[in-house]
Amino acid sequence: MRAWVAVTDREWYRFLLARPELDEVNFWQPSGGRRFSAIQTGEPFLFKLHYPDNAIVGGGTYLWSTTFPLSLTWEAFEQKNGAATIGEMRARVTRYRKPRPGPNEDPAVGCLIIEDPWFLPESDWIPAPLDWRPNIVQGKSYDLGSGIGQRMWEQVLLARQMAWAREHLTEPDAPMYGDPVLARQRLGQGAFRMLVTDAYSRRCAVTKEKALPVLQAAHIRPVSDGGRNLVSNGLLLRSDVHRLFDLGYVTITPAYEFRASRRLRDEFDNGEEYFAMEDSPLWLPPRPEDRPSPDLFEWHNDEVFLA
Repeated sequence: MRAWVAVTDREWYRFLLARPELDEVNFWQPSGGRRFSAIQTGEPFLFKLHYPDNAIVGGGTYLWSTTFPLSLTWEAFEQKNGAATIGEMRARVTRYRKPRPGPNEDPAVGCLIIEDPWFLPESDWIPAPLDWRPNIVQGKSYDLGSGIGQRMWEQVLLARQMAWAREHLTEPDAPMYGDPVLARQRLGQGAFRMLVTDAYSRRCAVTKEKALPVLQAAHIRPVSDGGRNLVSNGLLLRSDVHRLFDLGYVTITPAYEFRASRRLRDEFDNGEEYFAMEDSPLWLPPRPEDRPSPDLFEWHNDEVFLA
């Protein structure tokens, strides 16, 4: 098992320290680029402050790496980006990015999605590993099974237990980490949006539209009705199709074909565009494990679709 120790600043840390209820955070990078591959999904991701603080102050479980325009990154995560407003986030991106983006530019932002984040009060900060060098500007990976990495990990576990006991006056009733090579079964809402978007190759499953600003991650079975934040319970849909899908005016059959309800015509005297797509096949994710189960579409047909 490996862990990544990532460099961040006090502003990001202090903002998120005050929000312990968050189920996910976006460890953003000021520019999009090469896909992050230092550790695997499910392995620990630790936050270390710049010099002169030079301490590990929190962490979480690494889930996914991607790149999105700043505006969509803010829509997906909002304050889980570690900023109060999109203006504040833009100012930080501008500060670190070279060349600086223009005022009307929507720059690409690297997104490292971290689940189950935790942050330590200053009294529990962990000194940086002994081999850390001041010229490391992004981060460094460690083998947690031996040497410096193992000692660092022992310090991390102890610091988390001490912080927990101080806050709750008891010992935690479960390990601080589950199996480190497995991702959680339920994603946060921001992660759901980005993973579904990437799973469908950034293309509407029905219309094949590729303009990102109008694409939305839809639940086939809503969380409020027993669904879960899983990629396999998601569809990437153009915003109008998403709205009609949620309201039951359109659906997908268990054979992955598009259907439009006649009530579109009866109630609105319109809908030609949607009827023209009748029986068209769904654009499916390339990875079989990301594709929706026919059972989910059967549920939508039975419970939501206005036949």
